Amino acid sequence: MPTTTTLSPLRADGVSLSYGDRRVLTDVSLTVGPGTRLGLIGENGVGKSTLLRVLAGVETPDSGVVSRPQRLGFLWQEVRFAPEETLGALIEDALAEVRAIERELEEAAAALADDATVSTGASTRYDDALAAAERAEVWSIDARRDELLAGLGVGAIPFDRRVGEVSGGQRSRFALAALLLARPDALLLDEPTNHLDDQAAAFLERQLLGWSGPVVFASHDRAFLDAVASGLLDLDPARSGTTVFGGGYSDYLAAKAAERARWEKQFADEQDELRALQHAVDVTARSIAWSGKVRDNDKFVKSVKGNALDRQISRRIKNASGRREELERTQVRKPPAVLSFAGIPSGFQPLGDETGLLVQARDVRVPGRLAVDAFSVEPQSRLLVTGANGAGKSTLLAAVAGRLEPAAGSIQRRRGLRVGLLEQDVRFPDPAASPRRIYAETLGERRAEAVPLTSLGLIAPRDLDRPVGALSVGQQRRLALALILARPPHLFLLDEPTNHLSLNLATELEEALGAYPGAVVVASHDRWLRSRWSGEEVALRAA
Repeated sequence: MPTTTTLSPLRADGVSLSYGDRRVLTDVSLTVGPGTRLGLIGENGVGKSTLLRVLAGVETPDSGVVSRPQRLGFLWQEVRFAPEETLGALIEDALAEVRAIERELEEAAAALADDATVSTGASTRYDDALAAAERAEVWSIDARRDELLAGLGVGAIPFDRRVGEVSGGQRSRFALAALLLARPDALLLDEPTNHLDDQAAAFLERQLLGWSGPVVFASHDRAFLDAVASGLLDLDPARSGTTVFGGGYSDYLAAKAAERARWEKQFADEQDELRALQHAVDVTARSIAWSGKVRDNDKFVKSVKGNALDRQISRRIKNASGRREELERTQVRKPPAVLSFAGIPSGFQPLGDETGLLVQARDVRVPGRLAVDAFSVEPQSRLLVTGANGAGKSTLLAAVAGRLEPAAGSIQRRRGLRVGLLEQDVRFPDPAASPRRIYAETLGERRAEAVPLTSLGLIAPRDLDRPVGALSVGQQRRLALALILARPPHLFLLDEPTNHLSLNLATELEEALGAYPGAVVVASHDRWLRSRWSGEEVALRAA
């Protein structure tokens, strides 16, 4: 692995970016040195993925500059590779720069051999090529490829399989392995653990803890943040636009709460002072006046004392006005309301008989994806479905919801059962439609009025009329969650519910599920969630 002395830091200075009239990033500055692992955190839509794209050079900021190491690797949330391409092609595409380094080393060596005088130019070129080859570890490509694929749990999948023939989690693992294999000087990772089980997440942690170059990653994974981050950049609105916290997620929670309390107190104190100053300006001149009946021989005294009093009043008003104007210019802005999940709305209607089963599945088979002998759900069930990627967690939920017909076996559902499924990958047919419109059309006017979208605490008022296609992946998933909860189903199925959700919402949702009036089935790899689960667990094995 290359030494840190050969690597450059990743820097951003004063980066700002807007989409139309919406400011996403405001004056963001950061320096990530070799060996530093910076985690990006914040509510959905605050610009974590946008900042990663700017750092990667995929997007150009409106202002500010970015300097980056020569070779930089970027992991997108979703694999950007055609479904008909093979997994082997995905690997080779990621190795394009490494192959170029190999060719340059060969050509530089040939040029040096042909240079009878061993000129400085030929020697320098060879030294540079050799250093680049060492950083990219070109001589161990095949061995490292096998190690990475095995460590991420996809080593047994043939390279000739097409991208569209494997699960979303397997695609993501191949893309991650390809990125790590390319050994870039710096890493940018957008939700790298979204599709990783415990073993794969632990393997990735070890890779990143030993990474020599700068690492910047956005993650909702609280356990991963605690294990990997050497610092956190909070992109939630704050006085300076961003706030840097040292340490992992547990350290952040305490520091964030203290920072918010200080901000709220300063704002309240300044508002109190502004009101007092305004009172002084408005009232002082009227309440302080020379009083008393003036006799003829007192007119001179009245004139002298009155003029002095007028000057005193004028001075007080001027001082108060000056302080008020200064404070109005420098006051901290009001802390924005924290988008907080309001919990499960009313309107749940039981099926009637609270005994018996809601769903019973027997001998369910989906070739290559799922093999379950028995699975049942009671009216108040709290089930956690676990298993390695490819074990069929998503397939089981889709089959229970009636969105996938198994090749064999039977799934019986109680008459009148209403099932809601929060899928991993949310897709809305019309990207131009707004959340407000989608919500009203899905629920109907009466229910949408009875349970307003904003009342759920999942979509900020400023985003109600934006095109859904312009929202972040996390914001779209919040909308999908709102569409289900606005009419609570008897059986609530959640596929990796914390994926793409902010840290705060993930915690609030977990707490709300405990009080859900119906049955809840969760499929998750989230170690933080699973370590705190108090219900039953169902472990699946690969078909």
